[in-house]
This record gives sequence, C-alpha cells and structure tokens, in this order.
Amino acid sequence: MTTESTAPAFGNAQVRRARYAVAAVFTVHGAVTGSFATRVPWIQDHTGIGAGQLGLALAFPAIGASLAMPLAGRISHRFGARTALRGLLALWTLALVLPALAPNLPALCLALFVYGASAGMSDVAMNALGVEVENRLDRSIMSGLHGMWSVGALLGSAAGTVAAHVGADARLHHALAALVLTVIGLAVCQGVLDLRSEPDEEPPPRFTLPPRSALVIGAIGFCAVFAEGASLDWSAVYLRDVVGTSAGLAAASTTAFALTMAVARIAGDRIVDRFGAVRSVRTGGVLATAGGLLVVLAPGSAAVLCGFGLLGLGVAVVVPLAFAAAGRSGPNPSQAIAGVATITYTSGLIAPSAIGSLAEATSLVVSFGLVTVLAFGLVLGAGVLRGADRKVSQGGTTAGAATKNATAG
Repeated sequence: MTTESTAPAFGNAQVRRARYAVAAVFTVHGAVTGSFATRVPWIQDHTGIGAGQLGLALAFPAIGASLAMPLAGRISHRFGARTALRGLLALWTLALVLPALAPNLPALCLALFVYGASAGMSDVAMNALGVEVENRLDRSIMSGLHGMWSVGALLGSAAGTVAAHVGADARLHHALAALVLTVIGLAVCQGVLDLRSEPDEEPPPRFTLPPRSALVIGAIGFCAVFAEGASLDWSAVYLRDVVGTSAGLAAASTTAFALTMAVARIAGDRIVDRFGAVRSVRTGGVLATAGGLLVVLAPGSAAVLCGFGLLGLGVAVVVPLAFAAAGRSGPNPSQAIAGVATITYTSGLIAPSAIGSLAEATSLVVSFGLVTVLAFGLVLGAGVLRGADRKVSQGGTTAGAATKNATAG
C-alpha cells in the first residue's frame, strides 16, 4: 500500500464510489463464508467424519491463513491494490467449491488449507483498502463495511438454508455460488481505489512484532471473533445434534446469527458515536453472554435460535473498534493494527477446530459454555477500547491522522 506522501490524489466523487465498491467487496467475501457455513453438516456427512475429525479439518483454514496473510501486502505492493484485490478475491470465491468435493479427511484438510489461505489474503487486501477510504473520507466507515460483510454472510447462509432444506447436493450448490460470486467480485473490484506503490518503495516486511498494547486490545477482539467463528461454523451442527432439529431449521441458525450481526454492524458507526466505544462493547458483551446462556441452557429450538441471534448482536462491533483502538494505541499504529488483525482473524479461524476438539472430549454444550465465558470477557475488558472513540484528543491526534499513520507502514 502506498504511503500518504506518495498516494495518488482522488476526487471526492471517486472516493465515495470507492466506498461503495469496497462495501460490495466485503459483501461478496461474506457471502462465501455464509455459503460454506450452512453446508458444514453436509460436508461432515459426505466425508463420514466425526466431530473431532471435523474440528481437526477446520483447523486447516487457520494454518493456511496464517501462512498466506503476510503475502497480501507484498502482492498489493507489486501489482497495485486494485489488481491484487481482484485476483485474491477471485481465488477466495473459487475456493468455495473445494471443501464439498473432498471425499475424505485428508482431502478435506487440503481443501480447507487452500480455502483459508485465499480467505486470509483477500481479507487483508480489502480491509487495507477500507482503511484507506476511511482515511480519505475522514469519517468512520469500518463498522459499516464489516456490516456489509455480515449482509453477505446472511445472503450466503440464506441461500444455503434453502439448499439444505430441499436436500440439494452441496457440490452443485457451491459450484453455482462460486460462479456467481466470482463474476460479481470481478465487476465490483473495478470501482476500488487503484493505489500503486512507487517503483523505489520498499515492500512491506513479512513479519513485525506487535507492541504490547496490541496484545491487550487483541485479547478483546479474540473473545468476540472466537464467538463469531464458533457460531458461524457450529451453530447448524449444534441445532441438529444437540437440539435434534431438521437440517433446514439447523441451517437457519447460521442465518439468525448473520442477520443480527449485519444489523448491528450497519448501525454500529452511529451507535458508537453516540454512546462511545466502551459502553457499546460492554452492552454488547452482556447481550452476547445472555445469548450464550440461552444456547447452553434453553431446551427448545426457538430459544437456541434466539441465543445465536443475541450472540451475533453482542459481538458485532467489537472487531472494527479493536482496529480503531489499535491505530490510536501508541507510536507504532501500523504494527498495532497488524498485531490485532493477526490475533482476531486467527481466533476466528481456530475457533471451529477448538470447538470440535472440546466437543469430542466433552460435548458441544460444554464447547458453547466456553463461548459464553469468552463473551463475558467483553464485559470485563471493554475499557481497553476507550481509544476507539472518534474524538480529537488533548494532544491533537485525530482518527484520520491515526489511520494515516497506520496505512503508512
């Protein structure tokens, strides 16, 4: 990504169009996740694996993403932000077809490795462009962008719910979804900012140690993203295996979770501006904890569905605020944001495997008890996100300046 001193100038209308284009990219990215999550039970049955083996397989997206995410900055540096995003997003949408094609556990692990690698690289690229647009607009948009990701997850999970309800083969379902999403993704990438590095500009480093402040902020993001990843990938299995619902109703739990996350994130910028980051996250933690208790303790499917909905509502705004707080946390905001991103996104990718491993040793109910405990961690630790409020500090640091510093690395 270019630094502020070498970044090309863009008109206000072009930046506004770029905001909508990036929002559409977030939507496409979320739709892939939603499409996959609703068919996890089908993939489990197709490969003939148990909960523990499924949990092992779901660790491979984390491995793939962890190894591939550092490459995104170098790819953007070499090819330019727009071209890089177009290619990485296409890899992600096409990777959707791989898990359903896997006939056994080793093949599924390999498919999910590629799936996670493409997810991580495209995620880094689109978030970097989102931060750049926010900087140029000089107002908060990241919660709304993440809200559009949730809208995409909602659309993908809704289509997956219909496919599961009618008993459609996930291989056909995901092939059609991948084709449609790839075409849409290539089209919307045309509108993002075409940022290019100077020929003599050094490429970004492969690895930098995050400051201690990022670890504290990242811990809060870890709690939220762990609950999000666990709910997206395991809610349908939970409804089917623990509550005993039909496949269609089980898939609807993913839709309920994605719906509440989408609503909260789209409204998130205004909510945070009015009530502040700490109060917003603390209230969200209370809602998420109540949702987790419903999932673990409620006997009926309706109450469990409501529980997953409250979980989504409660954790929705935490990650955008974690990025904002990291950018204001010290003298090296770019390192802080990179550290928080690594912690939060790795959390979301390891959560499904951790839930599966714990379920194999105990039960899915105990696994979501852990999710509930982590949700309560948001109530206790919300104060570390105080720096996410978009206000001019006594020292004169603004949100725009912090974001500029964060993108200058």
